[in-house]
Amino acid sequence: MNTQTMSEALPRSRPQADIGRLRDQLERLGLGFAAEHLAGAVTDAVKEDRGPASLLEALLSLELERREERRLRKALQLSGLPTGQTIANFDFAFQPSVERSRIETLSTCAWIRQKQNLLIQGPPGVGKTHLAVALGVKAVECGFSVAFYRLDELLHAMRKDQEVPPARLRRRKYMKPALLVIDEVGFEPFSREDASLFFRMVSHRYTRGSVCLTSNKSVREWPEMLAGDEVLATAILDRLLHASHVLNIRGGSYRLKDLDASLKSQG
Repeated sequence: MNTQTMSEALPRSRPQADIGRLRDQLERLGLGFAAEHLAGAVTDAVKEDRGPASLLEALLSLELERREERRLRKALQLSGLPTGQTIANFDFAFQPSVERSRIETLSTCAWIRQKQNLLIQGPPGVGKTHLAVALGVKAVECGFSVAFYRLDELLHAMRKDQEVPPARLRRRKYMKPALLVIDEVGFEPFSREDASLFFRMVSHRYTRGSVCLTSNKSVREWPEMLAGDEVLATAILDRLLHASHVLNIRGGSYRLKDLDASLKSQG
């Protein structure tokens, strides 16, 4: 057997991957998290005798998880939603008028996909804001754009945009998100001008996006709240309540419960 024949008969060794070059290629593709953890993933794959497909799956899963974490963090920051209020830490036992199963159904965000609205009403301190914020967080997790405003903040923004043409108004933060959360409606009456601006916003978002609104006023009290204009109040409620969900919370105040517990501990 000549030298050429012998070299052809020998098994060819598998080429070794250049980790540095692979890391550079991942970074150039924008897969920074995968590139950062490449060496460790390769080491684990060798130890556990896993093949290249398993290694690739692990790296891509890591990249996707980190990208989702980054998306959530940025989206929550842009939304303006307060932090710390979630479905998990809502005290359903203290507020039995709130059905957990109904909140879990709302947490699927099907109502936002269908561009429906949600009205949460009840006296102060019963958890209206907590639920609105928690459902806003769920919406962000499901990939929807969200904007949170307290009513005074929203009215301030709308007054500034009073002369803005409709074409430009559509790009405003309170007009364009999939879900607009409006908190604390009803503590102060609307002026006639503010009521008209509120109607403009509701009319624009009607069938285009969802509104979640918290209020200490019942629907019957809205005409008085909206500058005594029953016609305007009816027009607003007609759009808000069409294909909507209404949560009526009846119960005690969380803040008073905490105050009572604090006073008892001091005594």
